[in-house]
Amino acid sequence: MSETTVVEAKRFGVITCTPQARLREAAQRMTGDDISALVVVDSEGCLAGIITRTDLLRAHVEHEAWADRTVAETMSLDVVTIGLHAPLGEVEKLLLDLHIHRVVAVRPEGAKLRPMAVISAADLVYHMVKELEE
Repeated sequence: MSETTVVEAKRFGVITCTPQARLREAAQRMTGDDISALVVVDSEGCLAGIITRTDLLRAHVEHEAWADRTVAETMSLDVVTIGLHAPLGEVEKLLLDLHIHRVVAVRPEGAKLRPMAVISAADLVYHMVKELEE
């Protein structure tokens, strides 16, 4: 698996929201699509941040009117990214070293980054099992 690249292993497509979206919308989207994070994109569809279930929980605890707050008020700006041709072994190392659950695979577009896929620990475990079956 460590030789397999992100582009070989992952179906492309990212579930996104805008910084202006309300947290209620983000929570409904995550629940409806059974995902744990949304990639936040700007008006050009380029990476602006990420919002996770944990961010939503924190907002709920800290703000009575959490649902009406914007994603921009709660999202993380520091998104761990990886290139499309990086090996999955590099993704594993990032997840473990940084104690995170996902990275965003991106394609550079000038000074911006276009999100192409999200690779999670669950994706890596899937590939680990697939390798055992080969």
